[in-house]
Amino acid sequence: MKLLRYGEAGSEKPGILDANGTIRDLSGVVADIDGAVLSDEGLAKIAAVDTSTLPEVSGDVRMGPCVGSVGKFVCIGLNYTDHAIETNNPIPEEPVVFMKATSAICGPNDGIEVPRGAQKTDWEVELAVVIGKEAKYVSEADALDYVAGYCLANDVSERALQTESTGQWTKGKSHDTFGPFGPWMVTKDDAGDPQELDLWLDVNGERRQTGNTRTMIFTIAHIVSYLSERMSLQPGDVISTGTPPGVGAGFKPPVFLHNGDVVTLGISGLGEQRQVCRDA
Repeated sequence: MKLLRYGEAGSEKPGILDANGTIRDLSGVVADIDGAVLSDEGLAKIAAVDTSTLPEVSGDVRMGPCVGSVGKFVCIGLNYTDHAIETNNPIPEEPVVFMKATSAICGPNDGIEVPRGAQKTDWEVELAVVIGKEAKYVSEADALDYVAGYCLANDVSERALQTESTGQWTKGKSHDTFGPFGPWMVTKDDAGDPQELDLWLDVNGERRQTGNTRTMIFTIAHIVSYLSERMSLQPGDVISTGTPPGVGAGFKPPVFLHNGDVVTLGISGLGEQRQVCRDA
């Protein structure tokens, strides 16, 4: 299933993409696409519905973030060897973990707000994992049982705030609009092997990133297990799992985002995003 949320920001409605690519309204089935419906039982309830009986959503509607009421937005850094090398970082021996403020979350096509005074706003196409049930001290062998589905994310970053000032990466990762994800969450039964997904990102029509999740340093199962030993993961939590090479900071000279730039990105089977940059 491809589950989504559509409508004005803050008032999104739950929806599902049917086999013909038409959005169908799920408001009569669930209140929202959030942690309350992401368990195996909750997803089975949605799967049992004949989508042809659901109201069609017509017109050019805004796509919201595909999961609502996200409790934690956890991110993994430097999870592709070539990306670590291009940013002059050592290959990590265990996952690099940081948090992105949930206020950064926005819809997949809402655009990127370049912070005031920023000169190093950057892009990162990533596979995001959505947790379906509480995970605490879970084994790597069982870890994917706790996953509800997967979606596309752009871990937008301001590199000067991330790496050139003191403290944690979070402050360079959490500006409003720095966490677009969607357009939909694909349930794990329909997503295929999460370690065999192609990723790509273009800036102004020029290919900047190309990768595949098979080249991750730490697999999805390892990441979920690792995190569950350090914090409980709750239904609806989102984990962004790292980016392949090709970020702006890795070019010589570096290339960063400015007002008017257009970022497009996608992951095989998980849809695409389009973001126009604007000044704050």
